[in-house]
Amino acid sequence: MQMQQTLAKDLKIEGIGLHSGCASVLTIKPAPENFGIVFKRVDLPNKPEIKALYSNIVDTRNCSCLGDKEGNLVSTIEHLMGALAIVGVDNALIEVNNPEVPIMDGSAEIFYEILRKEKLVAQNAPRRFLKVLKEVSFVDDKGNQISLSPAEKLHIDFMIEFPSKIVGHQEFDADIDEQVFAKKIAPCRTFCEKYQVDYLQSIGLIKGGSLENAVVLDGENILNEGGFRVENECVNHKVLDAIGDLYTSGYHVLGRLKAAKTGHFHTNELLKKLFADKSNYEIM
Repeated sequence: MQMQQTLAKDLKIEGIGLHSGCASVLTIKPAPENFGIVFKRVDLPNKPEIKALYSNIVDTRNCSCLGDKEGNLVSTIEHLMGALAIVGVDNALIEVNNPEVPIMDGSAEIFYEILRKEKLVAQNAPRRFLKVLKEVSFVDDKGNQISLSPAEKLHIDFMIEFPSKIVGHQEFDADIDEQVFAKKIAPCRTFCEKYQVDYLQSIGLIKGGSLENAVVLDGENILNEGGFRVENECVNHKVLDAIGDLYTSGYHVLGRLKAAKTGHFHTNELLKKLFADKSNYEIM
């Protein structure tokens, strides 16, 4: 039986917010059994806490953004959530002094490397797994589909298709474990086209965006020195996002995720459908 884990001591991580360009400081603190992952906005007067659950996701445009009834937000949680899931942090209070989790280098690699070196302590409660019992799927109005079906471990089968030849058709199909995550998934950065960057900056967004925290494509060219870090970096980054978004279920998921040209919105809608019927899953 695997036991729940938390950090042995506080851990501070600093960076910048992608959209605000402001300094963002995370302090990840130990938390008790069955606490889950909770974000706390320490820059606000009432220091609101928002649990990292799919039901608290209020925006999925370009990232996964948590929110509460008062309109308090914590955005871009997915890369950190993916690292926490893989390292095995079940319970943590994450204090943040900014509406955004720091973007770091646009991947989960820095979060993962920091977390894996930290001492974790076993707690007095079993780890909680969600076992998918029957297939659940969601299809958007463009026909893009995502599904979860029974499997003994987390397996992800993801496909993307972009007009750009430099991205084109890419596929990922593998069981997810720490070795695969560290080598093929964690280093993969978010990616976008230069015209998208230009537009977002023109309307006052991504003030913290640069070639230091994203792969920027300009036609058939990569503007980043050195190009892609790993083969199929673009689809592998989508897998990273999916791992982080699945952890907003509140559990370690045992199931096969199959996705075609989907993103944060689709994974969130899939979780809503999964939890809408208790016969879809079993908590172990």
